[in-house]
Amino acid sequence: MPAPIRMIVVDIDGTLLPSSGTAISGRNCQALSDAQAAGLEVVIATGRRQAYATPLIEPVGLRRDTVMITSNGTVTRTLAGEPIDRFLLPVETARALCPALRRFGTMVFTFDREGPGELVLESLKTLHDRISLWVEANRPWIREIKPLERAFDGGEAPVQGMVCGGVREMRKAEKWLEASVYAPAIEVHRTEYPARDLTILDILPPGCSKGTALRRLAEQRGIEPEEILAIGDNWNDREMLEYAGQPVVMVSGAPDLVDLARGRGWQIAPGNDEDGVASIVESVLAGTRV
Repeated sequence: MPAPIRMIVVDIDGTLLPSSGTAISGRNCQALSDAQAAGLEVVIATGRRQAYATPLIEPVGLRRDTVMITSNGTVTRTLAGEPIDRFLLPVETARALCPALRRFGTMVFTFDREGPGELVLESLKTLHDRISLWVEANRPWIREIKPLERAFDGGEAPVQGMVCGGVREMRKAEKWLEASVYAPAIEVHRTEYPARDLTILDILPPGCSKGTALRRLAEQRGIEPEEILAIGDNWNDREMLEYAGQPVVMVSGAPDLVDLARGRGWQIAPGNDEDGVASIVESVLAGTRV
């Protein structure tokens, strides 16, 4: 019999959010609020940086001490911004990746600062052609620097790098990185949207992932993996799902991840457009009330 749930960890994009729009449904909001009110710890785990994620999460009505694992595990803070963990990609590594990855697509580096320059890239236009909605939503924080290597002239280390492009090109980039001299110095996480022919490769400090951030948090809380339910939809959620004793994958998620989940006997939730998160959380709460 599964252990009682003490912590629920939820991804945002493709999981909490619908396929279009940036508003979390009322049912999903209510389910998470109810879970927190019932004494379960609710954790948000996202590839987004905190400034990009917080406006989406605040309408849910969660407490300000709710933990947010952001930038795919490199930064952990509360919803109120209180720091818990942060890891940096060494300046030398980030600078060397600029010429190495330029042939694969447009790179973006994320710095843990507020305001313009939090996101640095070489060509706004090139990136806009690929992920226009992201560019428009993040324009106030973006600064163009050419060549991108100059972004590190001041010695500040980023928390995350990112390169995006078509599925095929990014698979090639991922394989190249895995075989490159940079492999021991970085962690690479893939988020793939085959229907849009879009893949995002996040380049993180070594050892960083949503899963490792979740493990540190759980150990601090004295919570066992078997007491954690994690819900995700894409490959950057894999480590988190593997750590949690009760993993759930959205049926609308990356098709090969859904296949993996079925093969491992993980629970499959309804799609993100069918309030799959709420469906799972409501079931958990119904069980705790018995």
